[in-house]
Amino acid sequence: MKMRFNLALLAALAAGAGAGYWLATSSPSSAPAGSAAPAGERQVLYWYDPMVPGQRFDKPGPSPFMDMDLVPRYADEVQEQGGVTISARQQQNLGVRTAAVELRPLAPQLEAYGSVAIDERGVQVIAARASGLVEKLWVRASQQQVKKGQALAQLWIPAWHAAQQEYLAVRRLGDSALSAAARQRLQLQFMPESVIREVERSGRPQTRITVTAPASGFINSLDVREGAQVSAAQGLFELATLDRVWMVIDYPQAQAGVVQVGDAVSAGSASWPGERFSGTIDELLPNVDPLTRTFKARVQLQNPQQRLKPGMYLQVRLSQPAAGRPVPAIPLEALIMSGDRNRVLVSEGDGYFIPVEVETGRQQDGWVEITRGLKAGQRVVTAGQFLIDSEASLRSALPQLTAEKEPHDRGAHQPPAAAMEHGEHSTPQAHGEHADHHAHGGHQ
Repeated sequence: MKMRFNLALLAALAAGAGAGYWLATSSPSSAPAGSAAPAGERQVLYWYDPMVPGQRFDKPGPSPFMDMDLVPRYADEVQEQGGVTISARQQQNLGVRTAAVELRPLAPQLEAYGSVAIDERGVQVIAARASGLVEKLWVRASQQQVKKGQALAQLWIPAWHAAQQEYLAVRRLGDSALSAAARQRLQLQFMPESVIREVERSGRPQTRITVTAPASGFINSLDVREGAQVSAAQGLFELATLDRVWMVIDYPQAQAGVVQVGDAVSAGSASWPGERFSGTIDELLPNVDPLTRTFKARVQLQNPQQRLKPGMYLQVRLSQPAAGRPVPAIPLEALIMSGDRNRVLVSEGDGYFIPVEVETGRQQDGWVEITRGLKAGQRVVTAGQFLIDSEASLRSALPQLTAEKEPHDRGAHQPPAAAMEHGEHSTPQAHGEHADHHAHGGHQ
């Protein structure tokens, strides 16, 4: 009787254990990540938080990062070519937005900076008419403002005395031909007409001359001092004007085809907010800056009120850019820039996204030209693309990781060859046969 009770109890325990094992292996919610799913059910590779796709979990539950549940990653979601499938719910959580590739007429534009410089074509050199001595100097420093006709210096030129005395003597003779020849000799000595007329009016030699400013401006260079001896044609002053100035702009090599001679530009300065200075591109300079590798252009600006000063920094743009032909363009926020490579995420429909490498061109008003990689009508991701792109990068590595893991797992469960040869490992069937043999032998 007691023997029967023990046998019934053992049978009940064995049945309970078998039922528990069947429930544990058949329940999909408790199956470990990566386990084989029954036929007709999707295989779960791992669970993850869409906001932190790089972190994986082997069981479902609440996310430790965000106030949301972990979502499963199924094996059939791993696509080829680095693509990724995102469900509608996940797209909403990531804030995914898309925009179409459009054909837009991007006009050539120039956004650059430049510095104001003196218009060298308007610079005048005031030189000595003949060898002499600087007796008096009224302008004693460079950068001094002067007006047209203002006295700058007084020179004493002794060499003029003899020529003027000869001219006065010839005039007294009354011979007009000789007088004309003597007067011409005075002009050949670079004697100003005003000095010759003063000699004729006063009848006395005029060996002192006052040097005046031929135009209004400022003394850009002062090369003499009072009491100095000068020679004929020696430069005394360098006079510059601010009515018209130059601006040298630097622009990148990518915009070399945008800038043309004669283009109208406008410039602004922080010193005069709200005011624009107009000008034209006068010349494209041949030299490239060796440090910044930028091209240079010279712009001529009108400066009637002389507000622009040499050395000022201005922001420049093309005032009336010409209309360009329509080209494929996408919103600038859709571009994923990494080093010297650019790519976008293209929506193929049904929640499938694939990264595509592109080449870009001009930019204007938040749009960028696509010269290679896309065509009009395709849709690109403009928001949430960085999370999707990181997810696609992770998934593209899954097949390789799985291939590396499977041989490792098989090797862990396969007995070593040496152990099999020495009989150190045996199958359960072998143990059973060995036990039965001893049992039959002992019974016999």
